[in-house]
Formats: sequence, structure tokens, C-alpha cells
Amino acid sequence: MARRRSNIKVVPECQAAIDRMKYEIAAELGLTSPSADFLAESSGELGSQPEAVYGSVQWHSIATRDAGAVGGMITRRLVQQAEQILGRI
Repeated sequence: MARRRSNIKVVPECQAAIDRMKYEIAAELGLTSPSADFLAESSGELGSQPEAVYGSVQWHSIATRDAGAVGGMITRRLVQQAEQILGRI
């Protein structure tokens, strides 16, 4: 039986927003270190490299618990945003 991929984005254009949110939450949790490459922001579209704004995260060296905390906070914020939008309708 073929295995179905569960991480396929329904709206692929949202990836940049999710990445910004991921780095923002990592910074709030204290998982970032200041980025030495502040020129990265000017090299591309504004906001295309969130690590230039929020600092860099060594994702390969953080604890699984911390990575899970970031994912959980992303989910919590997305649910809150959806509830706010649906509450207006």
C-alpha cells in the first residue's frame, strides 16, 4: 500500500508566513542566537529571511521538547487566528 504524505501544504504560498512565525516563536522561547548576517535581509525580498530579523536557530542542536514547543505554539496561534476570523462571520 502506498504511503500518503501528510506534510503537503494545502496552500503552498503560506510557507513564508509559517517560517516567520516559527522564528518569531523560537525567539520568544529563547532558542535563537543573534544573527551575524544582517545583510541577508537586504539581499532578498523584505521578510523572506526571518532568521535575519529574529536571529538564527540551530535546529539540529535543539532538544526535541523545544522543537515540539515551537510546533505547539504555531498550532495554538493558527487556531486562535481561525477562531477570530470565524467569530466575525
